[in-house]
Amino acid sequence: MKRLNALLTIALMAVIGAAIGGVTNHLAIKMLFRPHEAKYIGNWRVPFTPGLIPKRRDELATQFGRIVVDYLLTPETFRNKLFTPVMQHKAESAIQGMIEKQLFGGDRTIGGWIEMAGIRGADEKIEQVVLGLVDSKFNEAKDRLLDGTVGEKLSSQWIEEVEERLPGARRYLIVRAMDYVSSAEGKSTIRKMIDDFLESKGTFGSMLQSMFGGSDKLVGKVQREGLKFLSAPGTAELLDDLIGREWEKLKDRPMDELAGGFDWEGLRASVRGYVKKELAAGERLDRTIVDYWPGGADWIRTNVTPALTAFAFRQAEQKMEEALRRLKIDQMVKEQVDSFPVAKLEDLVLGISRREFKMITVLGAVLGGLIGIVQGLLVFLIN
Repeated sequence: MKRLNALLTIALMAVIGAAIGGVTNHLAIKMLFRPHEAKYIGNWRVPFTPGLIPKRRDELATQFGRIVVDYLLTPETFRNKLFTPVMQHKAESAIQGMIEKQLFGGDRTIGGWIEMAGIRGADEKIEQVVLGLVDSKFNEAKDRLLDGTVGEKLSSQWIEEVEERLPGARRYLIVRAMDYVSSAEGKSTIRKMIDDFLESKGTFGSMLQSMFGGSDKLVGKVQREGLKFLSAPGTAELLDDLIGREWEKLKDRPMDELAGGFDWEGLRASVRGYVKKELAAGERLDRTIVDYWPGGADWIRTNVTPALTAFAFRQAEQKMEEALRRLKIDQMVKEQVDSFPVAKLEDLVLGISRREFKMITVLGAVLGGLIGIVQGLLVFLIN
């Protein structure tokens, strides 16, 4: 009978201990999250409310942020994962693919690219700008040309060359004049001049004609005298002096007086028409980049994309730590944890560790049962 009572006592203590251990662990797990908010009786806050995690959520968020920055998303982690030769090669291939697809693979014209940038009527605007520049440069050149004298506009080299050629011009004039005077055309011109002169003098002219024996003799005499005059040394000196004086007058002559009557507006219109025709902005913009640059994709693949990618990776690696500091990842994590609902956090944790929490509850019941058995044996032994 005593043994039976002892076994019942030990069994009862084991059951009570198991219940206490299991319930205690279950409540401890629940108290990690619940209650979600503090409970009050009047102004008195009920102890152990809210739960541990809701109560320390701010500290927990801060610690999460530090763990992420110090151990998870460190500069070394990004460096080992992102800035590798394999990643650089993939980035280079991706960039080249985008360039070939967007710039060289489609049928979008240069005008289409400009319109995509938000610029409408680019051909007209280009034409206006170019023609405006032509007008500006034309007026500038015109003002510069008409300002000052001829001598000021000619360079010293040109003036020297002209003055060196003046004697040659005089000799050329004399030779051409002598050739003309001695030619049949010159003889005809002299005859006509003599006849017109004699006819204009009336009776006196007839007397002169009969005195000299007809106009043919007068023509011959005038030709001979003309040739003597042209071949005389004094004639060369006279022409040299005359040409020299006229040259000096020309150098001192104002440019606006010399070229003032020129049709500048006509010249401007001609220049504008030529520029507009050669520019053909609308036609040029209605072509693709490939039309102007057939081998552009290959050239960019060889010369631009590798250098651009390498430069971007170097700059990104150098600025990475500073960028991470500016991002303030720890603050971002803290804000996200602070704003995360406790109920969702509880579901998330329990969804991951529900089996482990059940094992903790069972372990508490087992330990409580063992403690109950030990207590029962101690009571039995003491009694």
